[in-house]
Amino acid sequence: MANTAQARKRARQAVKQNAHNSSQRSTLRTAIKAVRKAIAAGDKAAATSVFQASVSTLDSIADKKIIHKNKAARHKSRLAAALKALAA
Repeated sequence: MANTAQARKRARQAVKQNAHNSSQRSTLRTAIKAVRKAIAAGDKAAATSVFQASVSTLDSIADKKIIHKNKAARHKSRLAAALKALAA
């Protein structure tokens, strides 16, 4: 247990920040699942619009350093490839 006032405050802040970051990661996963679901449905127009929204979400979460920028790029690349394969 934290012994100093500073350590107690940092522990409180860590709990709050962890809850926020967990929420952001959940939003990220939901966005990725939405694109995968739209691609599975086979509707290219709907999948494209959902993909654009999820790219925005991925970029904002990467900018906040909740996930690494390369991980965001990898997800975007794989989703874009799946979307392109849907068209072909």
